Amino acid sequence: MRAIEPVTAAQQLRQAFGCFPSGVAAVCAYRDGEPVGLAASSFTSVSMEPPLVSVCIQHTSSTWPKLRQQSRLGLSVLAEEQDEICARLASKAGDRFAGIDWSVTDDSSVFVHGATLWLDCAIEEEVTGGDHTIALLRVLGLSAVPDASPLVFHASRFRRLAGI
Repeated sequence: MRAIEPVTAAQQLRQAFGCFPSGVAAVCAYRDGEPVGLAASSFTSVSMEPPLVSVCIQHTSSTWPKLRQQSRLGLSVLAEEQDEICARLASKAGDRFAGIDWSVTDDSSVFVHGATLWLDCAIEEEVTGGDHTIALLRVLGLSAVPDASPLVFHASRFRRLAGI
């Protein structure tokens, strides 16, 4: 059995959390005549009844305060070839939507074209979790492409699922 080390630094914990792969979701809305969005690798399903998913957003995010004011949010689970889109949506500078094909609904949800899953959501609740906000989102509609492979984030790198 391996020894359990005490957590001594944030970098050590970040590296440890990187042992678990995750998908990547774009959380987007249309606000003041333009798309606004961010990339979240902490997206997960929560409940079937009611239909809920969650994303975690750092308290330092300058985008979340804009998104959380919207009545609807589009959540796009990015597909394996969308690593550049993820990097652009995660950037701190420039036009995050430059070169990205997207659509907006009548309710102002923005969806990234080519994603494996679209979820049309409304914020159900926000919970503080350490240095992040945990946003519980109620799923109001969806469009899925089950055969499309998702983008995977693991050990601070984008990866692809292995074909069997």
